[in-house]
Amino acid sequence: MRKPLFALLVSALPFFALAQNELQSFGKVDKADIDLKECPFEKDAHAMVLFDKGEVYFDQDFNIVSEFHKRIKVFNQKAKDQGDVRLEFYSANRMEEIYDLSAQTINYKDGKPVITRLDKKQIFTEAIDKNWSAMIFTFPDVQEGSIIEYKYKKRTWSIANIPTWFFQHRIPCRYSQFSTAIPDLLFFKSHFRVHQDFYKNKSSSLSRSLNIQGQVIPYTLETKHYAFKDIPALKDEPFMTSMLDNLESVVHQLTSIKPINGFVKTFNDTWKKVGETLIEDEDFGSQLKKKISDDNGIVVKAKAISSQDKRIAFIFNEVRNAMKWNGRDRYYVNEGLSKAWEKKTGNSTEINLILYRLLKQADIEAFPMLVSTREHGKVNVAFPSLYQFNRTVVYIPVDSVTRYVLDASNKYNQYNNTPDNILNSYGLYVDRETKSSEVTSITSQAPVRKNIFIDASISGDGKMTGTANLTDFSYHKISNVELLKKDGEDKLKDKLINKNVGLKIKDFSVSNADVDSLPLAETLNFELELPGSDGSYIYFNPNLFTAFTANPFLNENRVTTIDLGYNSRYAITGSYKIPSGYKPDVLPGSKTYVMPDKSITFQRIIVESEGVISIRYVIDFKKSIYTTDEYPYLRQFYKQMYELLNEQIVLKKS
Repeated sequence: MRKPLFALLVSALPFFALAQNELQSFGKVDKADIDLKECPFEKDAHAMVLFDKGEVYFDQDFNIVSEFHKRIKVFNQKAKDQGDVRLEFYSANRMEEIYDLSAQTINYKDGKPVITRLDKKQIFTEAIDKNWSAMIFTFPDVQEGSIIEYKYKKRTWSIANIPTWFFQHRIPCRYSQFSTAIPDLLFFKSHFRVHQDFYKNKSSSLSRSLNIQGQVIPYTLETKHYAFKDIPALKDEPFMTSMLDNLESVVHQLTSIKPINGFVKTFNDTWKKVGETLIEDEDFGSQLKKKISDDNGIVVKAKAISSQDKRIAFIFNEVRNAMKWNGRDRYYVNEGLSKAWEKKTGNSTEINLILYRLLKQADIEAFPMLVSTREHGKVNVAFPSLYQFNRTVVYIPVDSVTRYVLDASNKYNQYNNTPDNILNSYGLYVDRETKSSEVTSITSQAPVRKNIFIDASISGDGKMTGTANLTDFSYHKISNVELLKKDGEDKLKDKLINKNVGLKIKDFSVSNADVDSLPLAETLNFELELPGSDGSYIYFNPNLFTAFTANPFLNENRVTTIDLGYNSRYAITGSYKIPSGYKPDVLPGSKTYVMPDKSITFQRIIVESEGVISIRYVIDFKKSIYTTDEYPYLRQFYKQMYELLNEQIVLKKS
């Protein structure tokens, strides 16, 4: 929608365009790129972005126009998915439109380039929800050695929404350039996330003037070019946050407009303003007033529960069990609360605002809170913007210590555990009655416990039999219950076996899966063939039924922050009766190992008495976030910890 406030200004502005850059034009390809067999700076890459170019300017109607041109070299068949393109845009009220799309595949056959252009009939538009759509297409004839390229324009009927530019990709990029031409009538903040030096960072300015109702208004057109060369691919690393958190990028935020004829307009440059905008939003604020029909008497039943905690749990479980999430994440509603409640399906915000309204109707002090899921990326508190959020949950400050964050869109969430996919970020909660809002951190400080108790006997022929009892609290319980209910008991047993060859589980039982207030209890009998036993020696590793079998931090270097999610405490206790006629030949000693900053402690206690070896491991994680600077210390700790965990016990026949 155009801003009528700027009608006079809009009609007076000239066409702002960027100068032609030095990148190759569409369809013009160097012979060297056709012959290219591998990425020069990342030899194992399956594909490489040859160049990625973005230009942003304002047209004569004061709309943002973005022009994009991207070219990719496909080295082998494993990169054929690079030919599948999805371009999302804000289609409500034609706020954005994509046009002038061209795409083609270039192959080299019989010494000549063969160009296969994308048939316009093979470009499809998909409606994601009432506000967003996606343009989708697949490049034709993509094969090993292909070059694929596409270009398009996007017009945005807004002066604020300069698109985020990603210099980095999942595949290496030889050259990436982003340029903007912005009149200094508009004030933008630039938020860069970069890890290397700019190849190009230059700007220029040109004096211009406007004539509005006879008044001459001077301004400066500021043109900026940012470019990087030889940008490595961002690859998945263990315990990394989302790709969006780590890709090298630049975000522009409009904060104000220069005064014209005494008028000045400021935008959402503070969280207070963002909250005020949210409360007035017809797809959010107005929904907070809607009363939810209570045909099943949920509110009446809830009010009859004297305990506030049990009342919250009751309403949460009713909504969680009744509603089905449609897989969509937006911070606003799509069809509205009444429609979603009637259909018993909706996006995550619709489900959680229904929960919010029922809680309010049951006299629970609750607030809607905008959050960003792990996949969507962490919230940057220095960049106030609604676009950083993709989901609404319910925030309940129970008392000065206890805070609940409820998300009923996931069938396996619990009312008294903040969903782990929004931890270590920030939320914006709003109070409709006072028209106020506040940003708050979302963390889990209390350690999440997992206890394992093993009672086993070892026979002289190298077999171990015994029982194990596992107790899973909080997130350990949630993940195991989800695995159990989605994939069945056998998958949960496979997780416990964890590729331990020779381990067999029998008489397996699970309890408390549906009781939020109790931990998950897993009880089993097991048999284990001990490898390497030869009649004179028996070898066994007491590290059983844990997740600590393969060290995730083997790489020497790390480029992304480590996010373990939450603090945790593991207690593993084992009692192993050794066979008659054997005695310990090598019995590892008791050890305590501590991170330099004392954020992780590993303790191992081993004793032998009257033919029984007793072992106890205790691992305490008191911190969940580690920077890349801390990685060498974390990597060394994990190396030592895994060596101690997997150190074998050797029994010798006497």
